Amino acid sequence: MPLDLDFVRRQFPAFSVPALKGRAFFENAGGSYACQPVIDRLTRFYRERKVQPYGPYAASAAGGAEMDEARALLSAMMGIKPHELSFGPSTTQNAYVLAQAFRRHLKPGEAIVVTDQDHEANSGPWRRLGEEGVEIREWRIDPETGHLDPARLAPLLADGKVRLVCFPHCSNVVAEINPVAEIVALAHAAGAVTCVDGVSYAPHGIPNVAALGADIYLYSAYKVYGPHQGIMAIREDLGMRLPNQGHYFNGDALYKRFTPAGPDHAQIAASAGIADYFDALHGHHFAAEPDAAKRAGAVHDLMRAQEVAVCQPLLDYLGARNDLRLIGPRDAARRAPTVAMALDREAEPVSAALADHGIDCWAGDFYAVRPLTSMGVDLEKGVLRLSMVHYTSAEDVARLIAALDRVL
Repeated sequence: MPLDLDFVRRQFPAFSVPALKGRAFFENAGGSYACQPVIDRLTRFYRERKVQPYGPYAASAAGGAEMDEARALLSAMMGIKPHELSFGPSTTQNAYVLAQAFRRHLKPGEAIVVTDQDHEANSGPWRRLGEEGVEIREWRIDPETGHLDPARLAPLLADGKVRLVCFPHCSNVVAEINPVAEIVALAHAAGAVTCVDGVSYAPHGIPNVAALGADIYLYSAYKVYGPHQGIMAIREDLGMRLPNQGHYFNGDALYKRFTPAGPDHAQIAASAGIADYFDALHGHHFAAEPDAAKRAGAVHDLMRAQEVAVCQPLLDYLGARNDLRLIGPRDAARRAPTVAMALDREAEPVSAALADHGIDCWAGDFYAVRPLTSMGVDLEKGVLRLSMVHYTSAEDVARLIAALDRVL
């Protein structure tokens, strides 16, 4: 069954806002629209439950229960245990907290592998451990295509000193979908654990983290139709081996070990609305399914089919032009629908010109300074980035192409 786009758009209040009507939104990789269930839960929490949670009185108990519900619903979608999921202010801050745990955990002579394909969130925190004596090894992309070749990882693991491999599910500028399960298997065979940055992938279908085998998986709720929270999955045996980064008396609770500051109660509770929305999509398109991970998998495939269909015409159009450099694969099935291009001029004025034609997007480096530099992109000019999700329509893309014809 194809995605019912009318049903989808009815779940997003932004599409009925008068000021946004007649505009096509192509800055989803910077933060997607919030779905109605998230907004409803956030509003209810602030209106009825904005008190210290887990207390003995009704409002407090209800607030705590809703926070627990968010953890239970999202972890079930990801195929992990509820206590293997924790929240933080952002993915970048979650990665920094993790890096401090690994700083104390690693022994002299042990190494970490990072890539030059990552957003800085899953690169900078680990690279800074080099200042503490940890050896940092860089797994480099192909400078022409941005491709991250697993064959180039094997030599970095050969001496058995690597204990952690950090890489993206897909880059926020290259967008090629990396073979996570294959990379995880290579790392595990060499005695290393993995930290996967899923921020640029999860909006296109929350993955089954258990099936991928990733030891740590990070993504951002505000890019998955939710509130501004970072979400982290960490395998229980690894999380309990790493030094506690939370209050000492919370050290026995896995989901508290990597939350050194007080959590944002309301936004955690509102994150349950992401699961509500995915389940609404499943219920509208498919027969009943009791297994949450299977429901999430079906919705993932539904979203991806829509995205591939609407993204391919844009890739074909851009690939036929000789006045820009299209970054990443030209096959929509091999990539997330986040399309970056280097132009023959500064990119930000082009994004401003597109706004005059009803196309909302942006330009710059998008905290992907390392991959853009490795591919020889002029950071002063930056890249124009056009990012879609499943609620993007074929009509939106047609309008975008017509606008690009006018401004390029």
